[in-house]
Amino acid sequence: MTRSSPLTFLAGAAALLLGAASAEAEEKPAKPDKLWVFVGTYTDAKSKGIYRCELDVNTGKLSDAELAAETPSPSFLAVHPGRKHLYAVGEAVKIDGKDVGALYAFSLDAKTGSLKMLNRESSGGSGPCHVTVDPSGKNVLAANYGGGSVCSLHLRADGSLAPAISFKQHAGSGPNKGRQEGPHAHSINVSADNRFAVAADLGLDKLLVYKLDAGTGSLSANDPPAVDLAPGAGPRHFAFHPNGKYGYVINEMDMTMTALAYDADKGTFKKVQTVSTLPQGAEGKNFSTAEVVVHPSGKFVYGSNRGHNSIVAYSVNPENGELTLVGHATEGIKTPRNFNVDPTGTYLIVANQDGASLVVFKIDPKTGELKPTGVTVAVPNPVCVRFVAKEP
Repeated sequence: MTRSSPLTFLAGAAALLLGAASAEAEEKPAKPDKLWVFVGTYTDAKSKGIYRCELDVNTGKLSDAELAAETPSPSFLAVHPGRKHLYAVGEAVKIDGKDVGALYAFSLDAKTGSLKMLNRESSGGSGPCHVTVDPSGKNVLAANYGGGSVCSLHLRADGSLAPAISFKQHAGSGPNKGRQEGPHAHSINVSADNRFAVAADLGLDKLLVYKLDAGTGSLSANDPPAVDLAPGAGPRHFAFHPNGKYGYVINEMDMTMTALAYDADKGTFKKVQTVSTLPQGAEGKNFSTAEVVVHPSGKFVYGSNRGHNSIVAYSVNPENGELTLVGHATEGIKTPRNFNVDPTGTYLIVANQDGASLVVFKIDPKTGELKPTGVTVAVPNPVCVRFVAKEP
């Protein structure tokens, strides 16, 4: 065996390191300069459907909103992981004379931001309010608030919706007879490994957990089938932490956020902590929460307070998932329904339902604090914000 000289060895090692770094750089997706911002709305004389803006990631500027697709009350949206399709609920729709909601499928052109409707299917229950696409991109799942149920629909090869594969009717009630006279499924989210779906039911004070067969789209009850939250809490929306160890549910009625430890093998949860979403001493009869979002870094959790008109920010303890209050952002916010953090983790955009606008905040990457940018764009009755990287 020939012995290499020290210089030859060092040169070879450097080349290997540079090659590895180059390969890693190639695998890491480039940060997009432009993002499409799709906005779901409640339709009326002013709003006609789904709107679209363009976000400049380098400056935080938003273009004026324009109508992307005319459709009735597409209040909640979901983007397919392949970024070629978008799905929307239709809350107030009759199908074949029945008072049930609808789900809509659209093809999406990431270059132009244009949407083209493919088809419509029944959600199986009244008042669909939340829709998601599983990580495999094979199934769409939705929650029916009015009907108190959830459903799953398999996707065809062209991205259109097939009729529902599974329909699960919830049963029971909660202590608040004015709001919890029956089940009110408010959201459904799928775990990163595509094995479980978690439905937050405001009427039952429960997170119901379903096993998901991604191949067929079918749902079946997990064992145990649910985790109980505080009586009268009114769980609304849920978000998994990126590390797959924690989950967070925002409770609409008692204005709290609950952190949970998650067992990804069993699909089970254990309550860790519940904290207020309001500043100390804040009170209001018409206050309610709406959305919860975990920052892509996993370092921060955000929630929206309607009535108080604020976004609450927490830092996350990586050891146990517990939350520590960072503060509240209020500038330009009026009835914050849904909001979202862009994929780069730089900006948070709030949908002001009663303010008829989107408002942009910049996120401090060290503290999670939300800093006003002064950027607002008019959008009628905005409810939901979703991002898609713009293709050149």
